[in-house]
Amino acid sequence: MWLRILVVLVVVSASSLAYLSYSDSSKYRLRQVQGLPSMHLASEHTSAKILDFSTHIRFSARPKETFPFPIKLGEFGPINTLYAGAPQYPFYCMTLDSGLGQPHVDNQAGWGVAVYEQQANPDKKQQVIGYSKDCAIPTTISYAAVFGNGEIKLFKHLPATDISQSAKQLFQLETGTINRFLYLLIMPVSQWSREQVNPHHTWNNKLIYQFEGGSGIGFRQGKLRIKRTIERRIEQLSLGYAVITSTANKTSHTYNMLLAEDTARRVKHQFVSLYGKPEYTVGIGGSGGALAQYLIGQNSNGLLDAAIPLYSYPDMISQTLYALDCDLLNNYYAFRSQTPEFWRHWPNRILLEGMNARNGDTHVSAVLEPINQVLAGRWPRPPQGNSECINGWFGLSTFIHNPAQGFLNEYFADTVAEQVQWSYWQDMVELFGHDELGFANHTWGNQGVQYGLLALRQRQLSAQQFIDINWHIGSWKPLAEMAPERFIGGWRGKKGILWLTLWSRHNITQATTDKPAKRLAGSDQAAAMAYRSGQIFIGDIDLPIIDVRHYLEDELDMHHMSASFVTRLRITQALGHARHQIIWVADKNYQPEVRAFAAMDRWLQQRRANPELSAWQTKPADIVDACFDHQGQVIASGDKVWHGNWNQQTAGACAQHFESFSNSRIAAGGPWAGNIFRCKLMPVEQAIAQGVYGDIDMQPHLTKLNAIFPTGVCDYRYPDQARPTNL
Repeated sequence: MWLRILVVLVVVSASSLAYLSYSDSSKYRLRQVQGLPSMHLASEHTSAKILDFSTHIRFSARPKETFPFPIKLGEFGPINTLYAGAPQYPFYCMTLDSGLGQPHVDNQAGWGVAVYEQQANPDKKQQVIGYSKDCAIPTTISYAAVFGNGEIKLFKHLPATDISQSAKQLFQLETGTINRFLYLLIMPVSQWSREQVNPHHTWNNKLIYQFEGGSGIGFRQGKLRIKRTIERRIEQLSLGYAVITSTANKTSHTYNMLLAEDTARRVKHQFVSLYGKPEYTVGIGGSGGALAQYLIGQNSNGLLDAAIPLYSYPDMISQTLYALDCDLLNNYYAFRSQTPEFWRHWPNRILLEGMNARNGDTHVSAVLEPINQVLAGRWPRPPQGNSECINGWFGLSTFIHNPAQGFLNEYFADTVAEQVQWSYWQDMVELFGHDELGFANHTWGNQGVQYGLLALRQRQLSAQQFIDINWHIGSWKPLAEMAPERFIGGWRGKKGILWLTLWSRHNITQATTDKPAKRLAGSDQAAAMAYRSGQIFIGDIDLPIIDVRHYLEDELDMHHMSASFVTRLRITQALGHARHQIIWVADKNYQPEVRAFAAMDRWLQQRRANPELSAWQTKPADIVDACFDHQGQVIASGDKVWHGNWNQQTAGACAQHFESFSNSRIAAGGPWAGNIFRCKLMPVEQAIAQGVYGDIDMQPHLTKLNAIFPTGVCDYRYPDQARPTNL
């Protein structure tokens, strides 16, 4: 009791420090979204159509472009999408954050962000001259130079003095807005020009579309990082490649792949209308920027000719299945387990999580767990290890799944923020639909999932532990019942220093002595529309692909290697093979991107020479699966180097060198392809009879198993029951 009181006093005394740490948000207050357009401006956006998804998006013809490209200098790009639906509101403008000035005034009704009389510093108190709900800026030319020491300088206007002799490289930049997002065209040149089409360009007629990653839930325009984009692609720019990108193609801002595709197509249209059709367009980008390439390459034609996904996943929605399990499991270890000491040996957590975990490391929540345990009436046990579930996914459930949280609130006035459901699902409500209470439908669920099933079969967990886990693990509460995290400190949705609801424990269903914690089912409607609208990777893709990543499993990084194998399995399921998907994994001290571009160029040259052949038939024989050491030397290469548990083969040379892990759904007996959103259920009695539990006698536990799984357990011999049959 005294320990509990002492901890509470420490928490309260820290509140002033926490407040000071997060109260300096004044820079956003003058630029917050002040009001919402009435009825989403339905009359103004009647032309904002959404593509038909009666089967799958790859069979849906894209409409003919209606905007008169190119956007000329000083003019504005399209506001309405071509086929991705109506504009989303509220929408926070980030033109100023990107160094591109204030957005265009488009109304006097108080909708959107305030625009001030002076461009230079609108954070100071000035007269408001209007508001911008759609964040447009005029198309503008600017300039960049790279010097011998590697320094990159940006110039908004032509410099008064000629620096072409001292500069190593020159680039002409075009910025503007398309579909309300910021876009960037980077053209290598020998001389700068004020003309939109620079006659001195040194373009090699090859185009790169830069994608970027991050976790986003919509509602903002995104920050354009011009210098960073140049730095990332400096090797290719030096060879004459042009580079284009948009903030709609950074998943920190949206995971709506229909919107991402619509915008990318128009950005490329702008480029082509100025400079002509490229020899080819290759995509590159990491994490969310990698899955975007897989999905856009699957869903559409004419946008990408090849893909170089880095640190890839197949799609975001599949990730949420196990990523949203993480906090359920962390909550179990910290607050519900009957054998907490067992889980203090962190490698034991791999039995449930599948992903890597180890003793000795610290993590961001280490100081929070014993405080929360005391507040929950548990004996405090400071954690002495770390896992990918924490190191990689801490806070994700709060950010993307909890509509009540609002970590983006600082961008919006209170009256606006209170009207929005802040979730990943809400960003795609136009696709997924909503329930009778107005909450966006979502695809996550865990009905029938037997956490730790493989470990039980292998006798690494006892039957009693297995029952305890599944009795207490529970599920996320319905979205309408979720509440924000409780923090000490913080300002309008920002994370405070001290979480008082660690692992979002107040949003997880709870068990009693007599009743297990309830499980949740996802929406079949949401899953069906996710499939049809191309938000889920089903593997039907015919592009040259070099899937590249550094080995980061030992760093407990969220970009785990197994995701590349998941993608390969789905391609194989769809096409019968995956010979056009090459997987490269390198030591983190070696950068294989230049090598990948050189290989891809040879591959695309052969495909251009044989357009009637598929991607795998034109692949040069020496472009194969491989792994690399810290100096870039090939450790092993060939068709079998990545064989392993994922394809039930003896581990290949690369798989032996770079150990990979799985995830919580695979550890629960699910398929490695990771594409079961609603499993087929079978009664527990049938599962016992059919040997689902191996040689473990679960008959004595039948009553509890039936209580945990009243509708049955997952029968993974069958495919996803939420997948439409006409894909």
